[in-house]
Amino acid sequence: MRLNDAKPQKGSKKRGRRVGRGIAAGQGASCGLGMRGQNSRSGGGTRPGFEGGQQPLYRRLPKLKGFPLVNRVNYITINVEKLAGLPANSEVTLASLEAAGILTGSNRGLLKILGNGELSVALNVKAAAFTGSARSKIEAAGGSCEVAA
Repeated sequence: MRLNDAKPQKGSKKRGRRVGRGIAAGQGASCGLGMRGQNSRSGGGTRPGFEGGQQPLYRRLPKLKGFPLVNRVNYITINVEKLAGLPANSEVTLASLEAAGILTGSNRGLLKILGNGELSVALNVKAAAFTGSARSKIEAAGGSCEVAA
């Protein structure tokens, strides 16, 4: 048997309706499409996704990957293990970390302290945000956390 020998079973294919062939055929004149309107016309109907003039879904949604936040907050993150080398009771800010050489490059954003690593020195940390574990490690070492924008 070859692919060109394959045929549908007898009786499985019905012939199509012959519309517009008079009243006796059952689908005469308007061919079952009604009297007027877009869908009764030749070539009538709309393209897929057309919503009747309303702004369609594919144009309402934001473009490209994901839904970017309009006023996104850019954080510069640093772990507490990086702060361990600083002298005791020093004040830690974004400017002081740049001066110490811990942060390099263009640091545009707010400082956020993350809790990876261990800290044994007491530090006065001023940052925009702290994770829960970072706050607990800084305070356990005898330091203080101050939220400053």
